[in-house]
Amino acid sequence: MRRLYVIVFLVIAAAAALGLAIAEHSGYVLIAYKTFRYESSLWATLALVAVLWLVIWGIRSLVELVMASSGVVNPWSRRNRSRRVQVAIEHGQLDLAEGRWASAQRHLHRAAEAERQPLLYYLGAARAANELGNHEESDNLLERALERQPQAELAIALSHAQLQTDRGDTAGALATLQAMRERHPHNAQTLRQLQRLLQQRGDWSAVIRLLPELRKDKILPAAELAELERRAWGANLSLAAQREEDGTVGKQSLERAWQQLTSAQRQEPQLVLAYAEQLRQLGAQVEAEEVLRTALKRSYDSHLARLYGLVRGNDPARQLQAAEGWLKDHPADPGLLLTLGRLCLQNSLWGKARDYLESSLRVQRNPEACAELARLLAQMGDAERSNQLFQEGLGLLDERLLAAPLPTPVGA
Repeated sequence: MRRLYVIVFLVIAAAAALGLAIAEHSGYVLIAYKTFRYESSLWATLALVAVLWLVIWGIRSLVELVMASSGVVNPWSRRNRSRRVQVAIEHGQLDLAEGRWASAQRHLHRAAEAERQPLLYYLGAARAANELGNHEESDNLLERALERQPQAELAIALSHAQLQTDRGDTAGALATLQAMRERHPHNAQTLRQLQRLLQQRGDWSAVIRLLPELRKDKILPAAELAELERRAWGANLSLAAQREEDGTVGKQSLERAWQQLTSAQRQEPQLVLAYAEQLRQLGAQVEAEEVLRTALKRSYDSHLARLYGLVRGNDPARQLQAAEGWLKDHPADPGLLLTLGRLCLQNSLWGKARDYLESSLRVQRNPEACAELARLLAQMGDAERSNQLFQEGLGLLDERLLAAPLPTPVGA
């Protein structure tokens, strides 16, 4: 309170001193320039200067207040614009994750246009447009992204290829990935995406040509690469067998495809199985039996043993003898027991065939063994047991078949 009294006293004293100074001498100010002339007392001039200073200070403060406001004074200020962009980003990302495509495209496009690093927002908006079926708009957004961030060409092209694949344009996606493969030959994502696309298209020859690059650049884990290689070569054998040459379907092309394999690959059970199966379907039963017998003699495989019972060699008795030799080391293999039953049928050994087929079913219930034994029992006169096995075999088929709807009986 005392300080307030002191301040008031000082203000009164200053005002009194100023009043005495003004009363004692008013002063005189003259400013003349060409035709301009200003005359006034000193104190009036000082008052005018003070007023002008206050006006300038007030205008400057008002401008700063407007520019720095958060939307109350100026809704279009920089701070408010930044806040709106952040809201668009948050809403757009959430909409994209939850599948609200139209809203996601709108928010992310707005964010992309406002941000200095817009790539992710353009990619998200392009994906949303693609999901809406607006393919042209999706491509336009990607082109805009490339204009804004040309250094992100590879990332944009990979996203474009994925969107093309999603919309069913696998040819366009292939062209995009091939172009990126040439420009970025060792990029792991490009090669991986290309490999998946070729598999989807069923272009196994192209997959095979890509395998050396996948191996050299270590794109896939060793086990996955080995499985892909087996699958690709197996599918290539199947395609070769369907190829026509000189008006006949393709034993020669199958042989050429088989010879393209390395020696180690020709010993892979999965590839031997594919090759022998194609020989069997082409009617080359004797060659298929020889291939299977040689492979099984070298290294036993249950799948090869199962197929061995479906081919007919030159000597059925010798074929049965070879299979019984494998039984010593694999007495509980249901596939081998099924094969032995089938080979006994080829050799007209009905009782022995029945024993082997029943042994196979004791180890594992499967529809093939049920059908073979049911067929045999029907010929042997045991119709009741045959019918039971046929019914059991039907029950062992894929449940998806049994779940399919059936037509309403006629007249119902």
